[in-house]
Amino acid sequence: MPEDGIRINKYLASNGICSRRDADKLIEQGIVTINAKKAEAGDRVYPGDSVQVGKKLVAGKPKKVVLAFYKPVGVVCSERDKHAEKLLTDMINYPVRVTYAGRLDKDSEGLLLLSNDGDLIQAMMKGSAGHEKEYVVKTDKELTADFLQKMEQGVYLKELDRTTRPCRIIREGKFTFHIILTQGLNRQIRRMCETFGYGVKHLKRIRVLNITLGNLQAGHFRELSEEELAELYARCGLHR
Repeated sequence: MPEDGIRINKYLASNGICSRRDADKLIEQGIVTINAKKAEAGDRVYPGDSVQVGKKLVAGKPKKVVLAFYKPVGVVCSERDKHAEKLLTDMINYPVRVTYAGRLDKDSEGLLLLSNDGDLIQAMMKGSAGHEKEYVVKTDKELTADFLQKMEQGVYLKELDRTTRPCRIIREGKFTFHIILTQGLNRQIRRMCETFGYGVKHLKRIRVLNITLGNLQAGHFRELSEEELAELYARCGLHR
């Protein structure tokens, strides 16, 4: 823990109690204490402090965990969405609270990485870092060499007023290709394809950095191995 302490809402979130927003609500309700004194918004927790939520003693910062999860089609990457039939949080039953790094839209499926390490999540989502993400895409009409070449070179997306970075594409069949991106604009692949009159029938993310979907089944998750974690942290420029 830093010498200048950690804000109480961040401390509760990092220990898997709840989100920072919900932590603020608990603090407002007056049920959070630091060294038996009622906590206030902005208070900091220092090494050796005793923090409680109601009668529950909050232990020290838990071990950093990273999960690989296969998000099925139809699941919304959100913790709160009253219109969603199924949220990501409905699918993850894990003793430590984890947050996803880089969402997948409702109609897409595949690999999501989740962690309780905020620094890792921030590093993975940093657009300027150029971290690779690989997808398998199936379109509604036959691929042409011209279409694939234009996709690779970068595409101007009118709705976002952005031009995508050059990417790498590997053709797999008449209607299917792999695409490796180094950025994550909103519905990027679908928008890129639509620019050239192609619709996306199926979209699956199969890799993020060094982590692959492998044989993971839809709706299931696994903890990363020590070897995977070591490489993931190294690629993100972090120490575990």
